[in-house]
Amino acid sequence: MAVLVKAFGDKPWRDDEPLECAMVVPETTDTATFTFRAPSGAYFDYQPGQFVTLDLPLSGGNLQRTYTISSSPSRPLSISVTVKAQPGSMGGRWMIDHLRPGMRLRAYGPAGIFSFIRHEAPKYLFISAGSGITPLMSMTTWAWDSGEMPDIVFVHAARSPSEIIFRQRLEQMADRVPGLQLRFTVEDGDPFRNWHGYRGRLSQIMLGLMAPDYLEREVFCCGPEPFMQAVRDMLVALGYDMERYHQESFGAPVRSEAEAPEIDDIVPDEALEASISFARSGVTSPCMQTDTVLAVAKSSGLNIPSGCTFGLCGTCKIRKTAGDVHMVHNGGISDEDIAAGFILACCSHPIGSVTVEV
Repeated sequence: MAVLVKAFGDKPWRDDEPLECAMVVPETTDTATFTFRAPSGAYFDYQPGQFVTLDLPLSGGNLQRTYTISSSPSRPLSISVTVKAQPGSMGGRWMIDHLRPGMRLRAYGPAGIFSFIRHEAPKYLFISAGSGITPLMSMTTWAWDSGEMPDIVFVHAARSPSEIIFRQRLEQMADRVPGLQLRFTVEDGDPFRNWHGYRGRLSQIMLGLMAPDYLEREVFCCGPEPFMQAVRDMLVALGYDMERYHQESFGAPVRSEAEAPEIDDIVPDEALEASISFARSGVTSPCMQTDTVLAVAKSSGLNIPSGCTFGLCGTCKIRKTAGDVHMVHNGGISDEDIAAGFILACCSHPIGSVTVEV
């Protein structure tokens, strides 16, 4: 019987040696996992959640692209990246269309600070969208292989069930250990297949149902910037300690703590004054940034119809004509309405002077 397992060397891979593509595994439509090995047999040593930069030989000249490692260092014979060809993507499109086993690429790294082993905690909350699932898959595989699976609630958002990358592998792990709890939400279903999970964009209410003890968990988030912004807004509104929040960007993975960009989100401050002008009523009311438009209207003797009071029903939708508000809703208003200047009074906080049509 032939021996199929090739022993690996006693030295870790260094980026002065090319990587050789060993296997290409389709994951979803326009998404594939590319597995590389070192021609010398060197093993791979890195932290789960880190990234590698690939030098891709496109016809118009070499193109360097950074991809999160989706494999785990607990499996050191190879290293994998999972790539989705986004609209307009040059690197991802080339890899899916042209990269095949046997081809060699220059690579640099691994690098990055987005790893849960840097932040030990008894409970974790992983939150991802689209191909942002890759570093969290690496961390989850590491936890599984360690034999000591910590308490992880893994939240992932996708357009449809068929676009949930690594779904079967994650479910296989979750079926066998109590520590891993999967929470998927999709915007659309798949034809002829019933979906029993969550549906719709991730919201405060949904997050509270998925992980009721979210305040006790260390949060790791990865996805498109608008998604991560929405997650940060939710957590701030829910009173989460943002010192325990960690994120990795699609566009610019961070190599060191010194390179980490400062997150400068708008957060209503209870010590800062604001004011709301109710244009139709001719009333201007001073308030604080932490007051909602609905609460200020009521205290001023004005009536804005309302229902749920947490941004779900949409009853309190009004038009804002001037100024800025910080609004964290739960699905009660559409992107089109927001673009047209509408807000939900129950979950909108004035930042400075604001005018509304009330």
